[in-house]
Amino acid sequence: MPAVLIADKMSARAVEIFHERGIAVEVKTGLGKEALCAIIGQYDGLAIRSATNVDADVLAAASRLKVVGRAGIGVDNVDIHAASKRGVIVMNTPYGNTVTTAEHAIALMMAAARMIPQATMSLKAGQWEKSRFQGVELYQKTLGVIGTGNIGSLVIARAQGLGMRVIAYDPYLSKIRAADLGVELVEMDTLLARADFLTVHTPLTDATRNLFRAETFAKMKPGAILVNAARGCIVDEAALYDALKSGHLRAAALDVFCKEPVHGDNPLLELDNFICTPHLGASTEEAQVNVAIQVAEQISAYLLRGVVQNAVNLPSVKEEELLLLQPYLNLGERLGLVLGQLAGSGLREVVIEYAGEVAELNTAALTTAILKGILQSALPETINAVNAPVLAKERGIGIETRKRESADELRARIAVTLRMDQGERVAVGTLVHEHQARLVQLDGIDVEMPLAGDLLYIQNRDEPGLIGRIGGLLGAAGINIAQFHLGREKPAGAALSFIAVDQPLTEVLLEQVASLPGVLAARMLRL
Repeated sequence: MPAVLIADKMSARAVEIFHERGIAVEVKTGLGKEALCAIIGQYDGLAIRSATNVDADVLAAASRLKVVGRAGIGVDNVDIHAASKRGVIVMNTPYGNTVTTAEHAIALMMAAARMIPQATMSLKAGQWEKSRFQGVELYQKTLGVIGTGNIGSLVIARAQGLGMRVIAYDPYLSKIRAADLGVELVEMDTLLARADFLTVHTPLTDATRNLFRAETFAKMKPGAILVNAARGCIVDEAALYDALKSGHLRAAALDVFCKEPVHGDNPLLELDNFICTPHLGASTEEAQVNVAIQVAEQISAYLLRGVVQNAVNLPSVKEEELLLLQPYLNLGERLGLVLGQLAGSGLREVVIEYAGEVAELNTAALTTAILKGILQSALPETINAVNAPVLAKERGIGIETRKRESADELRARIAVTLRMDQGERVAVGTLVHEHQARLVQLDGIDVEMPLAGDLLYIQNRDEPGLIGRIGGLLGAAGINIAQFHLGREKPAGAALSFIAVDQPLTEVLLEQVASLPGVLAARMLRL
């Protein structure tokens, strides 16, 4: 009989589900790391929420552990790499609290617009300050939504029900899907300038960290109201303080913070036009029950039947296929990562061509791995091989796959094309030395580049002296170049460079590279 440990507080319904399916279950919450390590070797499954930290030490002690189930979305408290290395599947429940979080974002927006918390405190203090708390209506106002995934789309529907005009920014939202949602798809700067209210529903990535900083607030419409119920550190809290203090923003409402729990020394708490909640986006009775049910059902299905649902670290592949497929899964995901980080907005279609021996394998699993790579830099961290096709479909992104028997001079080749509202990008990759992922062509330019680590990508004109200028600038900044790979269309024509560096460039240094003579664009790629 499989045994499961529930290590965090969750609905009692989870225990009932394990019992109903004949799985032994114990509930031991509040365990410290040492205590958890001492007993984790007794269990095949571990059900957690956000309190328990499943790090490499815990996983090393988990000799029987096969699956970790997170009752919720984020898996920041699980060492995914260590779990994967030990063959432990990590699952989450990405859909159990979407409605709850969307409703909380709307509640924050309405509370900020009508100053409900401030008025409540004033009245409880014995004051009747009716004239002080003059709010603004949501009706006929423009709501800007950044991120239109599961939660963002629910916020859109609810805002439309309140009579709001909705505009949206999402680089992975096609015009067709935007029309289905009834929103106007705009660029980021346009959204900032037009939105009376702005709500963000993106993951915390390198691209979204401090997305709202001083420069962003300066572009926002005077008197706008900002809501963040997504992730902390998307908002630069010091810059938000200045924007609120100066009156440029009318108000802000945060459910998440860069450092949690929040203590009284956070200066935002001093401001009358700032309201907040202690990370309550998923805190409703219904959501807690839903995620508990889902995690118990998913763990049970895997332990009893080998069914993998909502895994964040394993594609749905039969055991006998995985050995042959794994190197290609790695190649496909890394090709997707390259294109996902280089793509423009309005992704409409992904076309994948498998040629040579790879075309004979389980290309459905490969396709999901490629989609995961493409989407994960811009979509919530719950993106995985299981839900990637669903998320792509929700955004109106078409998927086309093709197969060819011959890969020309290569044994196998994967070519991925992104078709966007403005043009397309194409990456071609293969395996060398049996398992190493290599990029062999980007946008028609031949280049051979290992797909790993931190890569500085440069679009440039093919002209003398450019390599020296780049190398000199990086050297002066103390950035060591591990590899330097070049490709060009023709002499004196379009060219590109991939530079493997030992550490990522700062934004300032990246801007300096981009401003060098002959450089057309520069980006850091994280693989």
